[in-house]
Amino acid sequence: MTTVSPIHIHSCTVPEIERQLPQLAQLLLACVHDGASIGFILPFKEPESTAFWTQNVLPAVQGGRRLLLVAEQEGQIVGAVQLDWDSPANQQHRAEVRKLMVDPAFRRRGIARLLMQAVEARARQLPRSLLTLDTRTHDHAEPLYISLGYTVAGVIPGYALSADHSGLDATTILYKQL
Repeated sequence: MTTVSPIHIHSCTVPEIERQLPQLAQLLLACVHDGASIGFILPFKEPESTAFWTQNVLPAVQGGRRLLLVAEQEGQIVGAVQLDWDSPANQQHRAEVRKLMVDPAFRRRGIARLLMQAVEARARQLPRSLLTLDTRTHDHAEPLYISLGYTVAGVIPGYALSADHSGLDATTILYKQL
């Protein structure tokens, strides 16, 4: 009988992000190459992936405007999600869920659900009472968000170029009141 190691979800500090940069870069690279609609298009190489973490995520975490949660199994990063609460003064009650990623080799194991539950718990602690996010319309993540209680606010057609340049994809905007 094979035993599956548990998934450990935790937030990353700046030193942890710096130390785990190669794994984070590989996670993003794998997801983009698998067709994930998370803001990048092919060709997408490791330097671009590393730059995303060092130039976008790291400064936001360092500035106290964003949280990075990772899912690890036996020391390997297998998923990640971000919570961005850098909001205008009149929107301090809300935050945005960004870049939910699960390594393609680890999908269909409940990791995305665990990450979303953890990000919601952290949002409540801030405290934030409204979460927003967007996802490619009809993507495999859309039913997950709905099953977690997110409500569809609308669909924007032709929102983003697909990773493989095959066309413009619609995006679905969702929200959840905590």
